[in-house]
Amino acid sequence: MSETLLITGAAIEGGDRADILVEDGRIAEVGAGLSRAGARRIDADGLVALPGLVDLHVHLREPGFEASETILTGTRAAASGGFSAVFAMPNTLPVADNAGVVEQELALGEAAGYATVQPIGAVTVGQKGERLAELGAMASSRARVRVFSDDGSCVADPLLMRRALEYVKGFGGLIAQHAQDPRLTEGAQMNEGVVSAELGLAGWPAVAEESIIARDVLLAEHVGSRLHVCHLSTAGSVEIIRWAKARGIDVTAEVTPHHLLYTDEKVRGYDARYKVNPPLRRREDVEAVRAGLADGTIDIVATDHAPHPEESKACEWHAAAHGMVGLESALRVVQKTMVDTGLLEWHDVARVMSKTPAKIGQLAGHGEAIAVGAGAEIALYDPSASGVFTTADLNGRSENSPYLGDELPGRPVWTIHRGYATLADGEVVERGDA
Repeated sequence: MSETLLITGAAIEGGDRADILVEDGRIAEVGAGLSRAGARRIDADGLVALPGLVDLHVHLREPGFEASETILTGTRAAASGGFSAVFAMPNTLPVADNAGVVEQELALGEAAGYATVQPIGAVTVGQKGERLAELGAMASSRARVRVFSDDGSCVADPLLMRRALEYVKGFGGLIAQHAQDPRLTEGAQMNEGVVSAELGLAGWPAVAEESIIARDVLLAEHVGSRLHVCHLSTAGSVEIIRWAKARGIDVTAEVTPHHLLYTDEKVRGYDARYKVNPPLRRREDVEAVRAGLADGTIDIVATDHAPHPEESKACEWHAAAHGMVGLESALRVVQKTMVDTGLLEWHDVARVMSKTPAKIGQLAGHGEAIAVGAGAEIALYDPSASGVFTTADLNGRSENSPYLGDELPGRPVWTIHRGYATLADGEVVERGDA
């Protein structure tokens, strides 16, 4: 049994202030002047209350790469950033391409308790792009997998992609595509453009992403299945998704916080913290993805949280691993790029960082409005705070954050998951057996 919590004076989704009473892991009352004898009180004056954030794209590394992250440390990082649920990508060792591995990940998440962990299954065996993985077995397992992805690798074979889309249609699943034509990106080191030409680094053309998205939305239309596009990053990709939605194709798309903020100009210092897949793009692309998120063409924000040990980043640019950690910083970057610029309101943030990702991933008990009867999945956030982002803000195992040293607005304060509270510094105030 979780303890009773009384959250007082929170601005629900940035709107009216109210008290929130949590009992037995659910929201029992919402209103003004609430009281309850024996309840633990959380003073939320000045804080925004959002439904617990849901991240559809996280690399937790376990099993196999525990030097980078574990499910325990990754979910602790998630909770410290306001996330009460994360979807774990399958590029583990062994790859999560069968029921045994996804059930192991589910069990590790339940034991950790900081946030719900929903495994994503691989599309192909070993993520090798040669033959379909055990999609049906993962879907019918205890993990109830509904999202499948070879993220980190593109399902480049169009016939295999078609078969995958057809297969998951039978149980309402979806394929989340890492849109990167492998032939067009051979040897690529950064976005293809003026900066890559000046630095003499092999370019990563926008068309490598856009051509795969164009192909796959047509395949999804042809078979009548669901497609999700991971970490969309170019202006052209936004236009393709906009066209596909206008045509009635069942496609959704995500953008990362770093693609909302940074451009390829960051690569000039050869700091490998900024090496990511897909690469940081041009200013025009940043403006386009912000506009696409604002007008609903892009459905959600997902972090693509990708932890690495120090030696994988503290090396020459060409040898460095792709990826950035992002769970602890995501909400602050979204405030900077979308809220403080007037492109989104806080109720929109609740939609793109909680409600819609939970809906896309079919994750029950998450993404619900803060209302009586809903599960106690709540993020309390201080939008008036600001400060330099430092390693003290990180609660995972790796420190490969591109935001270190950046001034960022806001501060996550509390995350409530299943009625238990975690502070932004990762300290568990009250948590029982998950």
